[in-house]
Amino acid sequence: MKALRKTAPGAGFELLDIPEPVVGPADVKIRVLRTGICGTDLHILKWDDWAAENIVAPLTAGHEFAGEVVEVGPLVHDIAVGDLVSGEGHIVCGMCRNCRAGRAHMCIRTKGVGLHRDGAFAEYVVIPGKNVWVHRTDIDPNIAAIFDPLGNAVHTALKFSVVGEDVLVTGCGPIGLMSIAVARHVGARFITATDISPARLEMALAMGADAAVNVATDRVKATQQTLGMREGFDVGFEMSGSPAALQEMIDNMNHGGRISMLGLPSSPFPIDWGKVVTHMLTLQGIYGREMFETWNSMSAMLQTSDVLRERIASIITEQFPASQWQAGFDAAASGGVGKVILDWTEL
Repeated sequence: MKALRKTAPGAGFELLDIPEPVVGPADVKIRVLRTGICGTDLHILKWDDWAAENIVAPLTAGHEFAGEVVEVGPLVHDIAVGDLVSGEGHIVCGMCRNCRAGRAHMCIRTKGVGLHRDGAFAEYVVIPGKNVWVHRTDIDPNIAAIFDPLGNAVHTALKFSVVGEDVLVTGCGPIGLMSIAVARHVGARFITATDISPARLEMALAMGADAAVNVATDRVKATQQTLGMREGFDVGFEMSGSPAALQEMIDNMNHGGRISMLGLPSSPFPIDWGKVVTHMLTLQGIYGREMFETWNSMSAMLQTSDVLRERIASIITEQFPASQWQAGFDAAASGGVGKVILDWTEL
C-alpha cells in the first residue's frame, strides 16, 4: 500500500510502498478515504524540537481520518465490514484509575495514532475496535475525517454550560471556529471572537459570532459595550495558546467566569493570578475528547442541525489528492486557510 512515511529523523515525508498493516484479534482494518492535516502533522513534517523529542521514526503520521471497514478481528463486535467510520486517535491503557473510572480521556498512559504508532496517512490503517466510531447516519466523509478536531471543539465548548451565556473565544483557527459554531448551536447569547487574521475573523462571523475583534488593533472591552454587555463574559474558550490572549480573557471575564483552555502555549508564562483568585475564575484544561460522550454529542448535533452541519463543512476550504500531499501541507502551513483534506482514493 501507499503510505506517507517519516523514514528517519529530519524534515520531510516520503510517499512509499509498504506492507499493509496486520489485524489483531481486537483490531479493525480501515481503508482510508480522507485525512485531515493537523498542526501536529506539520510539526512532524518540519521535525522541530517538539517532534525530535516526541516522535520515533520510522512512522506513518496522520490521526484525523475517515474510512471504510474492510476487516474486523474476531474479538470485535458491533462493527461490520463496509461501515463508514472515524477513529479516536488516543489509545488508552484501560487499567489506570482514570480509565477504570470512565475517564479514559485522562489516561496516564495514552498513546497517539500517528504519533506513537502508525497512523492514517496511508491507504489502510489498523486501530483497536474500541477506538472506532461508526457513523450510523449519512455523513460526508470529509466531515467524518475531522471528527478528531471537531471533538476538541465540542469538548471545549460543552465543558461548561453556555446556554444564555456570553462567550469569548480567543483564537480562530479551525478548532476555535468550530467551537463558535457549537456554542451558537447550543444556545449562547453573545459570542465574541478574537484573532489577528482578518480572514479568520470573517470566518468567525460566518460561524455565528456576534463580534470579531482584531486584537492587533482593537480591544475586547470596547466590544462588550457595543453589544450592550454590562458584567463581562461568563464563559471563555482559550484556543490560541497566546499569553496575551489569556490575560485579555481574564481581564474581561465576569466574576465567577469559567474558562476552557485548549490552546497550548509554546513556553510557560505569568498571568494575573490575583484576579483569578479575587474574581473567583475557573480555568479548566481541555485535552482530546471525552470517550465517547463527545463523539455521541458530535454525531447527534450534526444529525439534527442542517445549519451546524453546513458551518462545520465550510471549515474545510482545501482538498488535495493524497498524491499531492506536499501541496496540501503547504496550504495548511500557510495559515490562511481552514481545514485541509487529503483524498486517499486519489493516488
